[in-house]
Amino acid sequence: MIDWSPLILTFKLATITTILLWIVALPLAYWLAFTKSKIKPIIEALVSMPLVLPPTVLGFYMLVAFSPADGFGRWLDQWLGLRLVFSFEGLVFASMIYSLPFMVQPIQSGLSNLSPLLKDASFVLGKSKFTTLRKVLLPNIKPALLTGIVLSFAHTIGEFGVVLMIGGNIPEKTKVASIAIYDEVEVLNYSAANTYSLILFAITFSILCLVYFLNGGFFKRFYK
Repeated sequence: MIDWSPLILTFKLATITTILLWIVALPLAYWLAFTKSKIKPIIEALVSMPLVLPPTVLGFYMLVAFSPADGFGRWLDQWLGLRLVFSFEGLVFASMIYSLPFMVQPIQSGLSNLSPLLKDASFVLGKSKFTTLRKVLLPNIKPALLTGIVLSFAHTIGEFGVVLMIGGNIPEKTKVASIAIYDEVEVLNYSAANTYSLILFAITFSILCLVYFLNGGFFKRFYK
């Protein structure tokens, strides 16, 4: 009989990560879209690093940085009571870092492609930057917002290397579906591995089909 806890933990992780990423990525994407700062290329490179770095490299450095045996990890543990290594909180933080470009880049692209007249007209009418973003800019990039949310959620579901390095393999705590699949293959239990894989495949495929369907016409027609 299949153990549903890895799947439940996976979707819990993906949901929390996506919500927190939305909060973090929106101001960052706004800044990247409109800033003329000389450090913009450096920030863009840092945001994009998870796209090209092997997940195990990113996971290793986070494991070292947040280990209670080292400086920063010890400070988090002693002063904030926060232990990110081998914990669900650590999985969330690692997932946010690993999925950050999937949220930031679509939103940044959507904002960059808007006519500057929209922002200028709002400022002329006396609207603040926050009001302009909330009532003028975001309603005009709904396809980009949807893409960022869906890609971040789907990407978090499929994580393996980063979550294994920072979270380990603790049942009902850090053992997500991708790790469960690996465990089942190791013991030659291909039936269980196939069940986990098929569920993840069906859900992620459906999510991606939905975003392409909405961005392909339905979304634009009903939300423009």
